[in-house]
Amino acid sequence: MLYHLLYEQLYPLFSPFRVFQYITTRTAFAMLTALGLGLILGPWFIGRLRQFQIGQHIRADGPQSHLSKAGTPTMGGLLINISILVPTLLWTNLRNAYVWIALFALVGFGAIGFVDDYAKIRKARNLGLTARGKFGLQALMTLAIGSVLAWLSLRGEYQPVLALPFFKQIRPTLVIEPLLHNPWTLPLAFSGFLVFLFLVLVGSSNAVNLTDGLDGLAIGLTVVCAGALTALTYVAGHREIAAYLDIPRVPQAAELTIFGGAMVGSSLAFLWYNSHPAEMFMGDVGSLGLGGAMGIMSVLIKQEVLLLFIGGVFVVETLSVILQVGSFKLRGKRIFKMAPLHHHFEQLGWPESKVIVRFWIAGLVLALFALSTLKLR
Repeated sequence: MLYHLLYEQLYPLFSPFRVFQYITTRTAFAMLTALGLGLILGPWFIGRLRQFQIGQHIRADGPQSHLSKAGTPTMGGLLINISILVPTLLWTNLRNAYVWIALFALVGFGAIGFVDDYAKIRKARNLGLTARGKFGLQALMTLAIGSVLAWLSLRGEYQPVLALPFFKQIRPTLVIEPLLHNPWTLPLAFSGFLVFLFLVLVGSSNAVNLTDGLDGLAIGLTVVCAGALTALTYVAGHREIAAYLDIPRVPQAAELTIFGGAMVGSSLAFLWYNSHPAEMFMGDVGSLGLGGAMGIMSVLIKQEVLLLFIGGVFVVETLSVILQVGSFKLRGKRIFKMAPLHHHFEQLGWPESKVIVRFWIAGLVLALFALSTLKLR
């Protein structure tokens, strides 16, 4: 909105407003707007959550040290999502389809988390949607997003290919091209792409959700991951830099950089209130929304594989749960003292703050490694 006003309407009348045509300028303003919104609205939002008695219910089989956190205001992810949504609407070119797809993923996956959080509060226990119900809703979200991307692909505005780190010449397609020429076989042609999209979006959203177990852990890692994705998005949308680094160029992704900047600013603001000891928790409305947003960014800029490295800590946390459950069901034995992995280190005697900071360091190292692969191609 401000972009259209300041650049398209007022720039012809006042030439210094030309600065708002630049992606970097608007990304900085979006980040600052998101940060300001989150910091200013934070105390009011915490007060409203307390007023409506929207408090966290602690899992009975979790670490006993966490029982003192019961009643801490939750669903703070609503503030995160609002702080991303508003700056994105203010500073992006709203004619860009990629921006709307990213916002839809943020709001859609956040809505699933909201339903899950509401169910927990209504039942007054740490059990919301069933796994089947949550996966079903996430599958519907994936289908909706996949349908839009398939339509854009047919129009030549999106390429369903897979970019592989270290192998710049190998970019396999995710669709069955011979089936694209018959309208009746189009769904089958995109079936592989939809499965892949489901793995990325659902995996990303649930990975952030599983990691959100310690004060500031998930949101701190989100700052790192969103920052790396924002840099990658800028590169993918820049003609010269994308050509120099030999990565898939996605012209429409340039505006998506502003969305990434807003995510960084919003996450930093929430970290202010979520740092140990947390004044509020993000809840599933925040973790699922942020995970879905980071997942769709990687899909739109064709860096889904690199997301595994950028969000490496999220991946390890998820694998620890899968391994723990699988081992117990198959062998009747547990691999870790408790899953997800951050609880394992708590059980080993690490203070919560030490687990958090060390996981942040690991996340930063992995994100830097992911960015370094751009030149190692």
